[in-house]
Amino acid sequence: MLDTPEAVVEALRENDDRPHGLQRTITAEELVEAAEPFEEPDVLVTALLELMSAYEFTGEHRKSPVVFARLLKVWDTAPGAFSEWEARQVFWRFKWVTTSLLQVPEVPLATVHGWIDRMRTRYAAADHGMQPVAAMRYHTAFHTGSGVADAYDLWVTRPRTGLSDCEACETRHLAWHRVASGDDAAALDVWQPVLDGGMSCSEEPQMSQARALLPLLRAGRADEARSHHLTGYRRVRGNTGMQDEVGLHLEFSALSRNEGRGLEILAENRTLFDAVGAPLARLGFLTGVEVLLARLAEDGHGDTAVAGPPGRNWSAGELLAHVRSEADRLAAAFDARNATTAVGDARRARLARRPLLEEPLPLGLRAPVTRPVATAATAADGAAPAAGTDVPEEFTALVGEARRLAAVGHPGESGLWAHVARRLADGTAAHDDRLGPQDLLDAELAEHRGYEHAKKDRDAASAAELETAAGLYERLSMPWQALSARARALAWLSASDGAAGDGSDAAAPTGGPGTGRGHPGEDAVRAGLDEILREAQLLTSRAPLTGEDPSAAEAASGTEVREQRVLAYLTVLYCGAYAAYHEVVRRLPEPADAAAERFEERAGALRAEAERLSVPHHAANARQFVADLAGRRGDTKGAEEELRAALLDVDASGRPWRGSRIRAVLAQVMLARDEPAEAAELLHRALADAARYGDTDFALAPAYALLGHASSHLEDFGGAVRHLSEAAARFDRDEAHAEAADVRLQLADVLARGGQQADAVAVLESVVADEAAVALDERFLAQARLSLARGLRELDEHLAAAEEFLRLADAVAGWDDDRPVQTLVAAETAVTLALADRWEAADTAYGRAVAAHEAAPQPRLIMHMMCEFARLTVHSRGADGLDTALAHLARADAVRTSVPDDTEDFAAWYEQGAVHYRRARVLAEAERFPEALSEAEAAVAAHERGGEHGEVPRAEAVRVAALIEGNGLGRFPDAVARLRTAADRCRTAGLPEAARILDALRQEYANR
Repeated sequence: MLDTPEAVVEALRENDDRPHGLQRTITAEELVEAAEPFEEPDVLVTALLELMSAYEFTGEHRKSPVVFARLLKVWDTAPGAFSEWEARQVFWRFKWVTTSLLQVPEVPLATVHGWIDRMRTRYAAADHGMQPVAAMRYHTAFHTGSGVADAYDLWVTRPRTGLSDCEACETRHLAWHRVASGDDAAALDVWQPVLDGGMSCSEEPQMSQARALLPLLRAGRADEARSHHLTGYRRVRGNTGMQDEVGLHLEFSALSRNEGRGLEILAENRTLFDAVGAPLARLGFLTGVEVLLARLAEDGHGDTAVAGPPGRNWSAGELLAHVRSEADRLAAAFDARNATTAVGDARRARLARRPLLEEPLPLGLRAPVTRPVATAATAADGAAPAAGTDVPEEFTALVGEARRLAAVGHPGESGLWAHVARRLADGTAAHDDRLGPQDLLDAELAEHRGYEHAKKDRDAASAAELETAAGLYERLSMPWQALSARARALAWLSASDGAAGDGSDAAAPTGGPGTGRGHPGEDAVRAGLDEILREAQLLTSRAPLTGEDPSAAEAASGTEVREQRVLAYLTVLYCGAYAAYHEVVRRLPEPADAAAERFEERAGALRAEAERLSVPHHAANARQFVADLAGRRGDTKGAEEELRAALLDVDASGRPWRGSRIRAVLAQVMLARDEPAEAAELLHRALADAARYGDTDFALAPAYALLGHASSHLEDFGGAVRHLSEAAARFDRDEAHAEAADVRLQLADVLARGGQQADAVAVLESVVADEAAVALDERFLAQARLSLARGLRELDEHLAAAEEFLRLADAVAGWDDDRPVQTLVAAETAVTLALADRWEAADTAYGRAVAAHEAAPQPRLIMHMMCEFARLTVHSRGADGLDTALAHLARADAVRTSVPDDTEDFAAWYEQGAVHYRRARVLAEAERFPEALSEAEAAVAAHERGGEHGEVPRAEAVRVAALIEGNGLGRFPDAVARLRTAADRCRTAGLPEAARILDALRQEYANR
């Protein structure tokens, strides 16, 4: 019952603990009604201030001035009802009223100016400085676009007062003024203390982070923009008082080419469409929505389903029309009220902006991938000419260029063959006799299609196309090309999942794999390749690959024909080595002697023949097989030697594009050999060459992931974040979502180690959100959730952390094969619930943890939990909780004494010292100083037994003992002597920071 002032005050106190939102606002309204009948207005004053705060922080700006008018009336009639803090709030909230009135276009501008005049009068009467008044005049001028320069000068030239906006908020306005003036660099300089975390308040840095996103992108500071988006968006997500900021994050998503991320943000903030209490902020939100939707529509995604106002389904095009109509109306209303075009101009400027990047900025998050809708022609291709590859317009020249690149194995050939196929399909070109027989072009295109199918693991389709090509080559009397096509078909089948079969389900014809049947199996593949090799050897005996060509007809084309034969022959040998390599890999770690011998024979033959025939890139291929198997067996030195030799072969071949894969593998080896600097250099070169030569088959996502690891090892955290984010985005584009999630887990670890815990949490939230969309391994998901829960706890978001721990506890409850994990999760859940002040649930989790420990002991974890409960109990209940805290510590001691002496990963000296240390702190809190000092000295003695490993905790125990001795017992000389000895010991032990801390306390005590 709220029938007494005391009851209302208690309800106000409880409501103040709630987060801002609908429930807190409704309760605040009810408490104002409950406070009105009381004879003394002091409770009503408190209730009105609470209600005004609720309106302010939930964006109900239409209502806030009405509440303030009531408050001002009480101030004028009963100023004694206001406490000192409440009296200050009356003057402070004049500013809230001005900004609230500016938010509502129905309020005449004269009314706004009238309030500022009243504010000036009140401030002058109370002898307050005028800087806050000047600030309100500036905000009004900035909003209307009229008299901005003069108002700005009047504001910034006045000294700050105790009623000025906090420094963080004022910095935001100063920086935003420069952004509006077109000076991003100056704005970012002004913003730096806020963006760096040096200034903050309830609204900062999240408001500045949203506004700084585009200036950062325009300044080329993409890494900072990414970070501020990750951390800033989490703080404004779903907040009706931050509609404008959510709109800015939507705009950033669109202009950084992350439209999929924008759709995700739109879905998470659907309720903001119902928030109408702050029309100006609503206009900012709707404009951000419009920027995003316009980008989608422009890219051909107008029919995409999107989240709009609740109550119906929306496509992007439909929502765009709806939002545009309302936003245009709102902008026009503000401009009509202000008699200027400032609001409309600012909106039009936002809508006119184009994406600031050529490629999407990797954010490290998973979001729906949106791309421009492909035309029918490009969709049919499945490929495009590689970057830097010229595409001749004339058809015979186009085919000639494709053949030229194919002859040297240039990665650009794939895109050109796709271009040839499209020209033939759409009728813009036809076969020309100057290109040779029609069958030749058909065979070449069939080979191209077979290669594309193989890349997508479409084994049967690939084999069918290659067999078609082989048949056409045979018809053209081109036996070498036919053998090469059939060999590749079998080799690619050898790498597929079906290759491990025994071959009994189907048999491959000796000439190549059959179609329409099951996988030929390993034995049949091997037999088929052996037969092809015999045919190749027969051909070489009839027409040697070296020396003069005996055929007069072939002599006309001379060197070119011999080169084609040589390459076809080496391709057959390569395919044999390739199949033998995969046979060994399937049998690792202990391949059969026959498989190993076959591989050594095939790889050796490929290398020997390549060297004899002076084709070094095939020698490099042989070395790569050998290096890979050496690496898989742990012989990193042997792998390194082979790969370095392979790079020399590539250099000699004149085909530099073949070095990218070798460098990427060598980088992996160098990382294993703890050489991250060279690994990073190799990967940068590999990626650069892949881009330079348009190698679209190079595995970019794994390469970026490796580069992220290398950068992390080099403590280049910025580079690591950038490269791991790129890797995750590319894995997503390849629909390799499990690999993307794994990279994101690594990314979160790098961010946390680099001091960017909030960024790490944002990434981890994205990972666990994948649970519904991607089939992630339950152990992997549990690790991600554990990292997320710990990260949230590190950010002091204890309730959210506890919720994650509880979800994790449910997930691991059935892990009967891993009970220690259940103990760990229960213990951490209990501590986090206690941190969140959910003591009943914490005690329950505590009991579960103790029970889990009995089944699967984790003594260090359980003791830490008990010590934390002791600390938090005293922190929560003060001296009243002392007995409970000491009981927790007694239980911790009991756990310690029950642990056998030879238990691995349990340092008894450290755990004993930790309990003594915590007991000392608990007793000191209760002002039982003699006992506390005794416990601190016991902690020092325990850590003494740890030798050099105990020096750091020993120094901390000495510091606490000195604090108790000096502050608690007033024995400053003894404390000084203790600290002097301990500091000297720390210097001897090589702990200068610990010595500095002890010396600082010693000096303080010496002065006293």
